[in-house]
Parts: sequence; structure tokens; C-alpha cells
Amino acid sequence: MFPLRLVRGYRALDLARWLLTAAAAATAAAFLLRSLGRALGEPAATSVPRLLWCLPALAAVGWLSAAAARAVPAQHPERIAGLTAAGYGPVRIRLLIAVETALAAALGSVLALLLFLVLRNDIAGPGLAADVGLGSSLPAAAPVTLLVLVPLVAGCAAAAAVPLTDALPGRTAVARSTGFHPARIAVPVGFTVVGMALELYGLRPGAEQDGRPVDLPAHLGSVGTAALIGWALTALGLALLTAPLLALAGRVLALRRPGPVRLLAARSLTAEARPLAGPLAVLVLGLAVLVAALGYGDEPDLPVRAAVLLVTGCAAGAVVARALEIRAARREVTAALVRLGTEPATLRAAVAVQAAAAVGVLLVTGGLTALFAAACLV
Repeated sequence: MFPLRLVRGYRALDLARWLLTAAAAATAAAFLLRSLGRALGEPAATSVPRLLWCLPALAAVGWLSAAAARAVPAQHPERIAGLTAAGYGPVRIRLLIAVETALAAALGSVLALLLFLVLRNDIAGPGLAADVGLGSSLPAAAPVTLLVLVPLVAGCAAAAAVPLTDALPGRTAVARSTGFHPARIAVPVGFTVVGMALELYGLRPGAEQDGRPVDLPAHLGSVGTAALIGWALTALGLALLTAPLLALAGRVLALRRPGPVRLLAARSLTAEARPLAGPLAVLVLGLAVLVAALGYGDEPDLPVRAAVLLVTGCAAGAVVARALEIRAARREVTAALVRLGTEPATLRAAVAVQAAAAVGVLLVTGGLTALFAAACLV
């Protein structure tokens, strides 16, 4: 009951985080229940692939839960200080945040289950009859077992995302290096180059006769195995290159005697390249795939659109959560700059320049990802 009592003190951002987690969990639970409904009226051989297609939805919920939970200690230091004074250690605080996140996911799962049961009560039309398994008996343990996965994934992801050292007040943050080891750059560059070469090899004239083509979902046709693996390596390499490119953009901003605005933007972008790169890379990858699919594929059906919306929404929520975490962590630095006489307009201009530089980097990585995805679909 203690996590529920903490919910009573939520502010608008906390409620938005809680409701967004519940909505994402409800969508993932709906995918699991749809797979169950389809399995009730189809052979068992087709049920396993349908459950495997639910893994991206579960991964998106886990990613959002982890990003949101990691931002809680930085956004609420007074709450963490109060819990510590009450005798809570870092492990118990971590478990408390995980239970709170799992409760939000459980609420979404229950709502999805209620809707599923209502539709099975002779309300679903012909288009949804197969999705809810209308006319087939429903084992009681099957939906409960499936829906336990969603809060379990959300809670475990939240527990793993909160560092133990960040859960205690008064701890000095360990300074992180803003540089990148040459191996951290050589590996994604190698993935990108090898992936591009493999995809171009798979798209050569007459390549469709080699190997077995892979049938893509959402009416996107089929593509050769070499081209698909090449695009996957290219997308992975570009995603891993996001952090070094953001840091490089920050260093470029600081060239040739920068003014206060450019200097603040450069320092911030260089320091925040690592924590921002992961959510931004996932968001850009999802948007690139969506743009390529909409441009070169038929109109996808409702489940595919819901899956794309879920992954994109969770990635956007993770980006917002990470940005709020960084903002909360830099609160003391911002206050010190204001005390030294820095005008608020200068700080806002620095944020705008930093955002413009980050958008430029993302346009390059996302544009290349969408270009090579479109080459596979043409």
C-alpha cells in the first residue's frame, strides 16, 4: 500500500509518467491477448510466431519503464531524502520505484483484460471475432499468465535502471568522461560499412534468385536475406554512432572562439551525448522505419499501426524522461549560472542551439537509416 500512498503526492509530470506507462502496458497486453485469441481458433504452430511478434511491444514497455524510473531520484531528491531518513536504504528505494512502476503496468494490463472479456461477450463484430477467440472456450490461467509478463517486465526494467548510488541523497555524482575510446567508434563504423556493403550486394541485379527471401509484415513484400541483414547492421551501426556524433557536434560548436551561447550549448551537448544518445537513437530508428514503410508499402492494418505507435510513443516518452533527468541533475549548475549574472534568455538560446545541433545529427543518422530501408523495399 505504501507505493499507492506515494501516488497521492504526484504532480502533473508524475501523473503523466504513470499514465503513459499504464497506456503502454495496456497496448502490450492487448497484443498478448490478441495472440491468445488467435491461438484459440488456429493451429498451435502459428501461435508461437504471434507471441514472438509481441516481443517488440514488451521491449518498448520495458524501455519506457526503465527511462521513467531512472529519472525519479533526480526529479524528487526531497522524497528520496525523506525515505532515507525513514530508514529506507538504496535497495529498498530501488524496489519501491520498481513496485510503483509495476503497479502502473498492472493497471494497464487489467484494463486490457476487461476490454478483452467485454468483447468476448458477443459484442465483437466480425472483424474482431478471430482476435478475441469468439466461440472458443477461454482457459482462466492463460490470460492471467500472459498479463503477468507486462508488469513483471516493467518492474524488472525499472529496478535494473535505477543506480544504487543515485538513490541516496548527498552523494556526489561521478564525473563521466566526454571522450570516446577509438574502439567505441571503430565498432559502429565497422557495422555501418559492412552493413552497407552487404545490403548493396543483396540488392544487385539478379540477387533475388540467391537465397530465400524473407516475407516482411504489414504488406511490405519480401526482401533478400543478405539485404535485410545488411540493413540491420547498418541501422545498428548508425544507432551506436549517435553518441559520438552528438559529442562531435558539441566540439564543433566550440570552435573558433565561441560566444557564451555557443560555449554553453557546446559544453552541454558534449556532456549529455552519452545519456541522450540511446533514447534518441531508438526514436530515430522507429521513425525511419515508419517513414520507409509508409512511403513504399501498402497501408498497414490496425495491429501494425498500433505496434508502430506504441514503439514510437515509448521511445518519445523515454527521450522526455531522459531530458527531465538531465535537467534535474543540472539544476545546481543552472542556479549557479543565474547567480553569476547569466540572463535566462542566454540559457534558453543555448538550449535552442544545442537542440538544433542534435536535430542535425539525427537527421543524418535517421535519413541514412530510412534511405537504406527504402532501398530494401523498392
